[in-house]
Amino acid sequence: MYDVCIIGGGVVGCAIARELARYKLRTVLCEKSVDVSNGATKANSAIVHGGYTATHGTVKGELSIRGNRMFDRLNEELNFGLNRCGSLVLAFSNEERSSLETLLQNGKLNGVKGLRIVEREELEKMEPEVGPEAVAALHCPETAVTSPYEMCIALAENAVTNGLDLRLESEVVGIEKTDGAFTVQIAPQNTSENTPQKLSARYVVNAAGVYSDRIAAMVGDTSFRILPRQGQYLILRRGDGKLINSVIFQTPTKRGKGILVTPTYWGNLMIGPNSEEIPEREDVSTNSEILAYIVEKARRSVPGFKLSHVIRSFSGIRATSDSKEFIIEEAPIGGFIHAAGIDSPGLTSSPAIAVKVLKLLETSGLTLEEKADFNPKRPGINSPHPLQPIKEVQDLIDLPEGNPERIVCRCEQVREKTILDALQRGIPIKSLDAVKRRTRAGMGSCQGTFCGPRVRTLIAHTTDISEEEVLPRSGGSGVLPERVSGKDLRSLEEQEKDLKREQQ
Repeated sequence: MYDVCIIGGGVVGCAIARELARYKLRTVLCEKSVDVSNGATKANSAIVHGGYTATHGTVKGELSIRGNRMFDRLNEELNFGLNRCGSLVLAFSNEERSSLETLLQNGKLNGVKGLRIVEREELEKMEPEVGPEAVAALHCPETAVTSPYEMCIALAENAVTNGLDLRLESEVVGIEKTDGAFTVQIAPQNTSENTPQKLSARYVVNAAGVYSDRIAAMVGDTSFRILPRQGQYLILRRGDGKLINSVIFQTPTKRGKGILVTPTYWGNLMIGPNSEEIPEREDVSTNSEILAYIVEKARRSVPGFKLSHVIRSFSGIRATSDSKEFIIEEAPIGGFIHAAGIDSPGLTSSPAIAVKVLKLLETSGLTLEEKADFNPKRPGINSPHPLQPIKEVQDLIDLPEGNPERIVCRCEQVREKTILDALQRGIPIKSLDAVKRRTRAGMGSCQGTFCGPRVRTLIAHTTDISEEEVLPRSGGSGVLPERVSGKDLRSLEEQEKDLKREQQ
């Protein structure tokens, strides 16, 4: 019997698993997908929020600033990547400027440090490319950017190193409690076996993202609903992030934080998202009209980005609860802890959510005895490095398989030794996407067209599966294909122009 069963392998579930791995416990994490981080974790704004937006006195307000301040140590231990670049919230009118004052006061109540309002003259010095309409901005030096899927993978790897039983492709389909313990039914995915497997655990943690209300209903708890909200994004080439120095928001509304423009940890430029409630929990399609709207709104903040540099569109689904608040509490059945309704700022709050869940488990009766041999360290797989002209590395690209210095991905210049490292870290890997998120092989301008076959061969040669069994790249998120053509971009540009004409 396990002490704790965690349901969900996103950043929240993996953060909880890593915290539990500090103690003398038998812990299992069940994730229905082929890898961790495959839900909202892989498709969000990748921002460690400053803590000034979440309303003071709420769970979000408490955990966002607490979580923010846990990131530096986490990154030192796990090497997933963090850049404290700061943020600016732009005001485009006197009315919006007064909203900055409200954010400022809320942030101070939450304990955010260094918050201040900057006027136009200073704003231009901080961000020379800022749009001409911006009259002022709220500056927060505590905001950072990270790589959310790399963070999630790092948490999972370290938890596995410290004893976590990670079960991928294991969808939870039923839960019963008898004699003080839970029986969790698991339907194996991508196998010919139809009979659900069973495991027993004294406690269960529900971190199932957009499905957390359905998991709750399995134990008779119907106290909340998840209302999935979709956000769509565009990502531009690596290097385009140098256009700006910080994360640039617009003054938030009731619908969210508005369209942002941000550098990514790896130096791309990202714009988005919109916010739209949708009926389907896994609808990660994108829409050309919405993307054109995002482009048009983003240009108000930063006019000078190049649409011709877009390499991909994608969307993510936020697990928004009907209360609009994080649900971190014990269910009436007892021994069953919710970490549900974790939308923005969920990534920021995830380390603090994990600590809060542990306290709830301890209050519920779980004994937490620390391990003497817990290892908090996890070496990094890859880190940003300057890209060289292709002609200067062609000899390395042409090296034969088996040479660790061979460049497998020419766009991101990822070497064979990096991919082999990623394949041998205790988490089963059998998809091109899993390698892409760990190493960046396939994240460049050609979106895996060149390196895909090479990566497939390396996976097959390093694991116990054939090349035919290696799962292909996901098809992207919709309207723009994995490799964006001039025709796709011209269509987007025309729609952007149509929007402007309609407004005039």
